[in-house]
Amino acid sequence: MAGGGGAPAESRVGQVVLPGDVLLLPAYDEQDTERLPLGTSAAPRGRLLCGPGLRRCAGGLLVTKCGLLRHRRAGDGAAAAAGGAYWVDSQQKRYVPVKGDHVIGIVTGKVGDVFRLDVGGSEQASLSYLAFEGATKRNRPNVQVGDLIYGQFLVANKDMEPEMVCIDSSGRASGMGVIGQDGFLFKVSLGLIRKLLAPKCEIIQELSQLYPFELVLGMNGRIWVKAKTVQQTLIIVNILEACEYMTAEQRKQALAKLSGN
Repeated sequence: MAGGGGAPAESRVGQVVLPGDVLLLPAYDEQDTERLPLGTSAAPRGRLLCGPGLRRCAGGLLVTKCGLLRHRRAGDGAAAAAGGAYWVDSQQKRYVPVKGDHVIGIVTGKVGDVFRLDVGGSEQASLSYLAFEGATKRNRPNVQVGDLIYGQFLVANKDMEPEMVCIDSSGRASGMGVIGQDGFLFKVSLGLIRKLLAPKCEIIQELSQLYPFELVLGMNGRIWVKAKTVQQTLIIVNILEACEYMTAEQRKQALAKLSGN
């Protein structure tokens, strides 16, 4: 790459990076681009995604947040290793909307045919009444002020107002929409949310063996929980809030005491 004074991105994975650091990406030989390689060894260049805390620059990736550099491979093989996603795992308090993120919003009002939602960001998000599965001008969704909405961002950038939808690309709800009236809503750190959303999260698996419950996780740090009784709901809420400051052994001991009772 053209940038100088930076370090290869692969060598900085798992280390602390600071704003202004330049991460160099692997170079590719593009001198003979007019010929089509027919050999099996010539794998195509992997697609690289630039996640939160990073910005593309002439030298590769420019760090904009302080935190730990993370990398997820796109698959197996040399080309997949060069692709994947890079992001900075930081402990920021305020949520910044990102396109595609699934969040929990609170309806604060209605302006015309658009609902206004508080998503915990610097400004409120908009949600059209047509952004629900099966919604038409005659068949409008029953959404009231104060309702909880689980949806995803369709538009999210610094120059435009965030816009949410409750349908996927095929028009299906896929679990999104108005959350039930019962349950308990609370807020945790963004780092804990990313840990809970990780595949095969041990915390969720251990809690599922304690009580049956419903759980909705929003990337904006909001969690909605509903168990069979109010007591069981509050126990799960307290465990999830304490998981951020407990080790795996301490968490297992606490769950063992609760299961014994």
